[in-house]
Amino acid sequence: MDAPYPRLLVTRFAECFAFYCAVLPPLTGATLVKGAPEGPYANWDVADQAALVLYDRAAMAATLGTTDRPALPAAPAQDAAMLVFRVDEVDAALDLCLRHGGTLAVAATDRPEWGPNLRSAHLRDPDGHLIELQSY
Repeated sequence: MDAPYPRLLVTRFAECFAFYCAVLPPLTGATLVKGAPEGPYANWDVADQAALVLYDRAAMAATLGTTDRPALPAAPAQDAAMLVFRVDEVDAALDLCLRHGGTLAVAATDRPEWGPNLRSAHLRDPDGHLIELQSY
């Protein structure tokens, strides 16, 4: 049985697919197991364990019978979830993500209040999901 893993529901499937195809292998060692840019589903594994799944938001809404509801909140809101990738080098990982369509939220910053020698950066994937890059 796979351990629990995140499944992101996305509206910009092709852009998110390209982003995660570019950044997951170097950041986590994950490899694409199934999926293509046209969607509606893609998954990456690390050592034969599911690591991340992308699923087209409209396809899931059709499955759940919620296509009449808004896809996203009408007004900006605080984030409800965040992906965290522990990486060897936060600055290099951030650069990689930004080169492949991520957008900067908070630049790489030392965070001694979070732990000894801890450094983090925050960005958003092409669909707006919050990502934290965190040093070991």
